[in-house]
Amino acid sequence: MTSKLRGVIAAIPTPVTQTLEPDIGRFVSLAGRLLDEGCDALNMCGTTGEATSMSLAQRKALMSAAANALPRDRLMVGTGAASVTDAIELTRHAGELGLAGALLLPPFYYKNVGDDGVIAYFDAVAQMTAAQATPLYLYHFPALSGVPFHPALVTALRERIGPRLSGLKDSSGDLAYSRTVPSDEGSLMEARDGTFAGCISATANLSSRLCAAAWRDGDAGALATASAVRKRVASGPLIPGIKAMVAEMMADPSYASPLPPLTALPAAESEKLKHDLEGILGRDIGF
Repeated sequence: MTSKLRGVIAAIPTPVTQTLEPDIGRFVSLAGRLLDEGCDALNMCGTTGEATSMSLAQRKALMSAAANALPRDRLMVGTGAASVTDAIELTRHAGELGLAGALLLPPFYYKNVGDDGVIAYFDAVAQMTAAQATPLYLYHFPALSGVPFHPALVTALRERIGPRLSGLKDSSGDLAYSRTVPSDEGSLMEARDGTFAGCISATANLSSRLCAAAWRDGDAGALATASAVRKRVASGPLIPGIKAMVAEMMADPSYASPLPPLTALPAAESEKLKHDLEGILGRDIGF
């Protein structure tokens, strides 16, 4: 599947206020920095962005604010939801704003739903947002969703939805599966050869310049360092770790707070993570 969204795409976290609202100002500041430092695009309101912990109104408000402040053709947004009507509303909103793509989890609450049910869900989203025709991307993350996009299901969805189905984000960690879809930093060299469209990664928030050097210049050393950063961050709780290190990078502790039920990384763990990453990077993490 081809797509216009290519290259290094950071799965950007969502800063939140003390009243558990998206912090628009801090979000835009971080997004601008990531784009300036080499990210080709951003994936907002995804897993790292804690979208499933936000209300429909919060997600739409964040989408609108981002569209008003940032280049819309560089924004992919998570619009998946357990409720098909919520997914339709979010995807329609993304289209009305002119965002570059809508990333959809499968319907994830009811278990053991057959392929026909998943196809019906996506068919409803596609048909009821046809006026906007936002490119649709599947989000394969079976460890959390419990619903895999196995090859036969992807083929059936492509036949049903047609060319509007533009790609698939793979967060399974199964490289054999992901050889035909976007993946993490480890795929960047193969991406340059056309195997992948690029990478969509949480840790690209911390290594955007390195990922950009790997993607654009084939810099194997930069790729090795970016992969080491990913491995270290992923050895602990990923989202609290990302938010803790983004807070260090931005020199602003407000970035570190996640939404319940996630909890902030304890201070000692945060300090150890920072120390380890600075050793990998060979520089201060806020540089």
